[in-house]
Amino acid sequence: MEATAPRRTRIQKEKRELILEAALEVFSANGFRGATIDQIAEAAGMSKPNLLYYFRRKEDIHETLMQRLLDTWLAPLRELDDVGDPLTELRAYIRRKLEMARDYPRESRLFANEILQGAPRIMPLLEGELKELVDEKAAVIRGWMHAGRVAEADPYHLIFSIWATTQHYADFDVQVRAVLGPERSGDERFEGAALFLERLFIDGLKPKG
Repeated sequence: MEATAPRRTRIQKEKRELILEAALEVFSANGFRGATIDQIAEAAGMSKPNLLYYFRRKEDIHETLMQRLLDTWLAPLRELDDVGDPLTELRAYIRRKLEMARDYPRESRLFANEILQGAPRIMPLLEGELKELVDEKAAVIRGWMHAGRVAEADPYHLIFSIWATTQHYADFDVQVRAVLGPERSGDERFEGAALFLERLFIDGLKPKG
């Protein structure tokens, strides 16, 4: 009979969350290679031995963060509903992705850092959970196209393009704000981006004729 993991107390859960929050800051700023357990412990305001009581290795902290991140990152795509109006569903997906760029910039940088290094620690997640979901939603989009409800296009490259354009506002936020200038670099820049990207994608996907 398989042994069950011991239940964590409220204090233990709070400590783990404190460590993960500190690690997110350190990893997103320094990448996996540049981050150390000492830096994470200092950011969490605890001793290194205390931190190691909750996570044995830097890799364990990073793996937990990346799994959480992937769950968060995939949530908007999971919400793409095959029974809804296609253009309404795609417009909502673009909005949700921009909201994530606005609300989770550190997570976006952490993910980008991992990808730029060749995804050595999350490749099984990319080839498994991520690919399965993208395959499923690409099939939904292809079905809309075959039914004449949206214009023909490669559904995979459509999804990639939405990722690229929306995530730009998280990964290159400093550049975006610098170019827009102080009068346009507030939170309304995301609304401006949403309106532009909706027109770009939705107008391009409307069935011809």
